[in-house]
Amino acid sequence: MNHPLFIPVLSFVAFLFGIPLVLGVARALGVYTIVHERRCHVYVLFGTVIGTVSDPGLRFLWLRLGWKALFVQWLGRCHVTDMRLDQEYLRSQPVNSEEGAPMGIGIWYEMFISDPVAYLFKNVDPRGSLAANVSNSTVRCLSNLPLAKMLVDRHAMSRTVRDEVTPKSNEWGYKLGSIYIRKVHFRDPEMIRQIESKVVNRLRQVTAAIKQDGANQVSIIRSTAERQAAVEFGKAGAVRPAIVGKAMAEICGDPEVAGTMFDILETQRIVEGECSLTLLRITDHSLLASLLAAGGGTGRTAIPPGAHSRLADATAPSPER
Repeated sequence: MNHPLFIPVLSFVAFLFGIPLVLGVARALGVYTIVHERRCHVYVLFGTVIGTVSDPGLRFLWLRLGWKALFVQWLGRCHVTDMRLDQEYLRSQPVNSEEGAPMGIGIWYEMFISDPVAYLFKNVDPRGSLAANVSNSTVRCLSNLPLAKMLVDRHAMSRTVRDEVTPKSNEWGYKLGSIYIRKVHFRDPEMIRQIESKVVNRLRQVTAAIKQDGANQVSIIRSTAERQAAVEFGKAGAVRPAIVGKAMAEICGDPEVAGTMFDILETQRIVEGECSLTLLRITDHSLLASLLAAGGGTGRTAIPPGAHSRLADATAPSPER
């Protein structure tokens, strides 16, 4: 008992076990409660709501509930409601357009508890009732709309559904927040296939029209270029005789130059030609005439029968050489 560590150890044990015990007894007697963020405590005693606490933190119930706080933990009940923002998505709500097309609408909405007492006691399933109300309002308000408006004007449809659902949801203590039409689609698979087929055919027609328009533009450009080229060639063809005639007149003014030019042109034509030439040294003009006659004017020299001996005699070198 006189040990120097006895008092510190005893104090530590008392603090470790005594403080939680005292706090537990105080909480059981309704002295205080702890309210978390975005929570609300609804206290019910003998079937009657005696108070609500929604401010987060440490709250003393005796100051709020009075003497009833001593019995609410034993004879009553505390309902803890979650007041945080929640969201829901309803898929493919069936509606029909004005043209009779079966459509499906996916709607997304937010909700939160605005009145905890009404949420607990005015409706057994407020969340399910709100979802059913949103679904029914969507089908009722958005049916028989034109298909073009249904596919494009989603903001107006969202506002229509929200204005329809909000008054009823407030009665249940559930407040509707943002609401938005996220998806509008066709529900009939056969209609989807037909639309896809029409879109593909239309794309093919547009592609073919674009190609044909490009081909027409190219043809127009080509024909215009050919016409302009033909005009320029015609002008050149009309000017060419005058230019050539003027040059020929200048050349023919000097007989020696003219003769030399024609000899060069004749030699060039002979060289560029494909005919074969046979050069013979013939002194007998009658033999040359017979050879030319036998060739038939084909450009090749033919030697008639019996002329080989005379040709050999004619081509033999003279004795003097």
